[in-house]
Amino acid sequence: MKVLHWLDENFEKTIGVVLIGTMTCIIFAQFIMRRVFGNSLVWSEELARYIFIWLIYIGISYGAKLKQHIKLEMFITSMPKKIQPFFVVLAELLFLGFAVYIIFSSWDLVQRQMQLGQTSPAMGIPLAVVYAAPTVGFIFTAFRQVQVIVIYIQGLLVSKSRG
Repeated sequence: MKVLHWLDENFEKTIGVVLIGTMTCIIFAQFIMRRVFGNSLVWSEELARYIFIWLIYIGISYGAKLKQHIKLEMFITSMPKKIQPFFVVLAELLFLGFAVYIIFSSWDLVQRQMQLGQTSPAMGIPLAVVYAAPTVGFIFTAFRQVQVIVIYIQGLLVSKSRG
């Protein structure tokens, strides 16, 4: 149970730190190779770009966990206080729907890339791996959205039973 709790709290953060650290090391190595040795690494910029893409999509999941994604905040705050929580849940449900849509749309792209068998120019990485970033990131995002929605609904039920 402790492992699940740790994963729930730290999964995206840990992956993010590893990805940022790796990307920083790769870019630093490229800088040293160019400035000190006068020669560049052929693969470094490509790998850094792909790591950055994965970092973005993992970051979306982390933002969803923290409830920090873009919502219709101005619209929600203009509503009467009593019904604002319902609009918050509606906004979270809409974002969940968007996440599910992206999962299926991006999965189609991944399957096409797998059929084509294209690889990246410098490293020969299958492009399906790069195209899988939105699918994986939004699977995590959908999971986090479900968590957030359950927490909001529990809060509504608790406040309703008190009031």
